[in-house]
Amino acid sequence: SQYDRAADLALKGINAKSSLDEARNDLDKARQQLAAAEQGILSARAALGGNPDIETDKHPTVMAALAARDKAAYDLAQTTVRAPADGIVSQAASFKVGQYVGSGTPLFSLVETGDTWIDANFKETQLTNMKPGQKAEIVVDTYPGKTFEATVEAIGAGTGAEFSLLPAQNATGNWVKVTQRIPVRLQLADADAKMSLRTGMSATVTVDTGVSRGLPSIFGHATAGAAQ
Repeated sequence: SQYDRAADLALKGINAKSSLDEARNDLDKARQQLAAAEQGILSARAALGGNPDIETDKHPTVMAALAARDKAAYDLAQTTVRAPADGIVSQAASFKVGQYVGSGTPLFSLVETGDTWIDANFKETQLTNMKPGQKAEIVVDTYPGKTFEATVEAIGAGTGAEFSLLPAQNATGNWVKVTQRIPVRLQLADADAKMSLRTGMSATVTVDTGVSRGLPSIFGHATAGAAQ
């Protein structure tokens, strides 16, 4: 190397000592630059996860940036409340634009327009011959004289009292027999008729069970319903 030649000449008295010192300084500087370059290589390999051939999308820095972008997009999407289905917003007058509300505070109800049904509460003695698929006629109090065609869709698994907040307890022996009512769900046959009904409306339902019985046994009080 240049330093070795300068040292050899200095020993022979051909080169001045100052030239040897200058060569020694150049050697030290070159060693420092080499160490810095090697450290740069190690840092670059660490940034690449130890794999210099890593794909761009799998680079740790790129992956961190993509994760930050996805989180920002999610946070932005969460600022908009989206309904799970088409429907009509009701009870929305209780809040104002710009009003702050706490987490979990109910603001309004959404009455789904794509799924409308009738819930009729029949006496348990009226269900002897009733089953899903039977035809029914519905007269809604709001539209007197107009009859809606429907079909029995399902019969409830229990009485309304059984699923109340405080169901009756008859284990004490003080029991008075009371005819219970069981909910029966009916599906309207006419899709256009669903638009005429509103949730909570009262109606009278007549189900054709195919068995001739007294008139009181085929009527049930009903309530229009929709998914909320």
